[in-house]
Formats: sequence, structure tokens, C-alpha cells
Amino acid sequence: MNVINTGQGVGGILNNFRGLVKDSEKITFVGTPGFCTPFAELIGFVVRNKQLAFVPNLDFESARTLSMTKQGMQLGDSTDPSADTVVLLGGLAMPKIGVKAEEANGLVGKVLEGKENGKIIGVCFQSMFMQQKWEEVISFDYIINADLNIKVMEV
Repeated sequence: MNVINTGQGVGGILNNFRGLVKDSEKITFVGTPGFCTPFAELIGFVVRNKQLAFVPNLDFESARTLSMTKQGMQLGDSTDPSADTVVLLGGLAMPKIGVKAEEANGLVGKVLEGKENGKIIGVCFQSMFMQQKWEEVISFDYIINADLNIKVMEV
């Protein structure tokens, strides 16, 4: 893997993601409900002018739109998750979730079916995809990996 760009903080994730999907028309995020949903909403905000969908776990049939509302980015109605870009969120790869990379790869194929230049992007924290060796099974085009440093201060 080659590092093609770096950044810091939430802005680093968002700006890099926006650059990677600038030519995408429809983007489908795939992640765990609850844990990954807010990350899809956050990342989706910077590309809110595109068609966006969220697939909970690997449940293709349960896909929902992701769109801008008065309350911010929100899940909406049922939708067809077929897209030209699929974004796998790192929560899927956490061992306690129990999703296998091969299963996720099957869903990726279904989302990108018929797309000649379909793009696969992973977004994770603490190198989760690499720790679980998902990049050995899934042909990611890009992985955005962020590290978290936490400080809790008493004032």
C-alpha cells in the first residue's frame, strides 16, 4: 500500500474522501447500524449533492437513502443500493460484529454489479481493515485509515 495523502482530524477524513469520490454519481455506505451510521452521515455531508445510500450490516434489501434534511444528514426511505462507489465502514470488520471479509466482498459485488469502473473505498479507524486482513480479500481502491488520540481532562 502506498500513502497518497495525509491529513489531520475530521477535516482530513472529509476532504480526502471528497477528493476520492469527485467523479462518483451514487455512493453506497455499508456499515453496522448505530456505530457506523453516524460516520456515514458525517462523511456523506461533504458529498450531499450526490445520491447516497446506507446498507445496514450486509442487508442489501434494507438499504435506505441518506440525504440532507433540516436536522442534518438522515436516513430516509428504502432505496436500491446499486451504485458506482461502495464505502465499507470499519465497524464491519470489528471481530465482535462477526462479519467475514468474504461476505462483505459478496455484497460489494452486488452493489457494483454492472459498473465497469466501480470504486471500493474503506474508511476505518486504528487500521481495522488491515488488522483483520480485509485488504487481502477485498480489492479496495482506497482505504482512509484514521488514528484516534483521546485526552480526557478534568478542569
